Parts: sequence; C-alpha cells; structure tokens
Amino acid sequence: MSALVRMRLAGFLRTGRAIAPLLAGLLALGVLYGGGRAQPGEAYGVSAVVLFPVLAWQTKILLDVEPDVQRRLALVLAGAARERAAGLLAAVVAGLGTVAAGLVYPWLVGGVTSQVTPGGRSLAAGVALGVWAHLLALPAAVALGALASRAVTGSTGYGVAVLALGVVGTLVLGLSDSVIPWLAPPVMSTARAAAAGPSGATLALLSGWGVAWSATALATYVWRRRVRV
Repeated sequence: MSALVRMRLAGFLRTGRAIAPLLAGLLALGVLYGGGRAQPGEAYGVSAVVLFPVLAWQTKILLDVEPDVQRRLALVLAGAARERAAGLLAAVVAGLGTVAAGLVYPWLVGGVTSQVTPGGRSLAAGVALGVWAHLLALPAAVALGALASRAVTGSTGYGVAVLALGVVGTLVLGLSDSVIPWLAPPVMSTARAAAAGPSGATLALLSGWGVAWSATALATYVWRRRVRV
C-alpha cells in the first residue's frame, strides 16, 4: 500500500497540480492576516475555516490525477481496501503539508502576535488550539474531497458541484443556531471555540462531532466506491 501512496503523491506533485491549492490557500491567508495581528487561537481558528475548502479541493485533485484505467488496475492488483485506503492516506499526507504551511505562514507575514493580553491564554495554549482546529478540519475536508472525486461522481462537473455544495453547506449550516449544524462538520463552531477559549466539555463535544461526521462521510465514500468502480 505504501507504494500506492507514494505513486499518488508523486503524480500529484510532479504534474504540478499541488501548486494551485497551495497558492490559493496562502493567498487567502495573506488576505486574512493583512488586517493586523491577532491572538493565535483566534487567528488559527479562522485559518482552519479558510483552509477547509482548500484541503477538500486538494483532495479531489489528488484523487482525480490517477487515470480511471490505472485506478482499476490498482484495484485489481492491490485489492479494494488497500486501493481506497492508499488514496485517502495520500490525501491526508498532502493535507498535513498544507496545514503545516498554514500554521507557519502567519508568523512570516506578521499576522499572529506572541504578546499575551491580560487574562488571556498563553502563547502555547493558543497555538495548541490552532493545531487542534486544523487537525479537526483536515479529516472532514479529506472526506468531502473524496466524495467529490471522479471515482464517486463519475464526472468532473458533478464532482465540482458536490464540492461546492459541501463547502457552502458547511459554512451556511455552521452559522445556524438550530440543530441543522449537526449535518455539517464543526468547522465554524471550532473557529468560534478557538477564539473564545473552549472548556474541556466543549473540546470533547466538538472533537467527537468532527470525528463522527468524518467517519460517516468516509463510510459513505467507501460504500459509493463499492457500487461504482
């Protein structure tokens, strides 16, 4: 399976398709941090929201790089479980690279302050909350990108529609105060919690919500791959 992961990452990088989502993410973060410095928890919480559609788009691009015939050959040679897991693992590895760039970039452009306000959280606590927000958004974004991949939707147009609806739905439902937000990953709720300073119960609730949503979306991806090669 490691060979499949390396092959998909190599195809993603060597074809230059990794450049567009990375540049889009850095450009969006540059605009975001252009307004001045913010505390790490607040800045990184919003950064996770900004990178969520970028990570989902990046996942779709990575999974769509492989030609359909090559994917079917890998399915036969490696088995269905390994072929699907390799694609998702490659997307996670690529996503971790984008998340790392997103965590470092604000310091380079002066968008995050290291000064602690009276009664505020420490720098380490703020950075830890930012890392938590990004790592909670990553699996949900990978799951959404996988659901929008050509292997599931059958065409690029349908895939773009699924991706757009998923991103817009996540942002819109995340702003709702009803029970509807549970239909979307807690990207917006995590950003608000990171800015305000969540309690232990809130951390556990949002983490469980994010894991449950991602697991459900990934299970849907696996099921769709079973009925569509």
